[in-house]
Amino acid sequence: MSKKQILLLIAGILFIDQVSKIYIKTHFELGQELKIFEWFRIYFIENEGMAWGAKLSDISSFISDSSAKLFLTIFRIFAVCGIGYWLYQSLHKNTSKILTIALALVFSGALGNIIDSIFYGIIFDSSMGQTATLFASEGYGNIFHGKVVDMLYFPLLKGYFPEWFPFIGGNYFSFFDPVFNIADMAISTGVGLLLVFNKKVFPKPSTT
Repeated sequence: MSKKQILLLIAGILFIDQVSKIYIKTHFELGQELKIFEWFRIYFIENEGMAWGAKLSDISSFISDSSAKLFLTIFRIFAVCGIGYWLYQSLHKNTSKILTIALALVFSGALGNIIDSIFYGIIFDSSMGQTATLFASEGYGNIFHGKVVDMLYFPLLKGYFPEWFPFIGGNYFSFFDPVFNIADMAISTGVGLLLVFNKKVFPKPSTT
């Protein structure tokens, strides 16, 4: 793909990601849910940590939530810079088309979530019990302490395990529980491409 096509791909994902997040923030209260289908819902949550909502402060009691959030945001910035440099190199070295697309997807998704982490704390007020205001006079947090907006929820299966099932018989289960956003979808798709087409993307050097 050309540089122009890659830039359009990145810009398109960022646009859709940020428009969807801003719409949710300004039209939904935190925890509000809208059923589209039985298996698909818009469910507004805010993620303060990493994937699955995990936080560094959960791992170590010596790290405060604020410090953990700042560290995570700074780490994400360095990671995005690294992915961006890899993408730049890929474009200039005419490497695998799949690699370039995958890196563009991961880069745009990571950048989309970075925008939330850096700026949302200062441009939005709280969504707790109210719809947030964009460019509020007072934000809900500080710069680098924003929360990532998630809203896509696919509870595909839910029910109870049979009573005869070892250890967990009779327990309630649901699949798929994670709530995510457009940026997460881009990252997952990019990583998926790298895994599926691993041999094409990273061919082994010839030994002959």
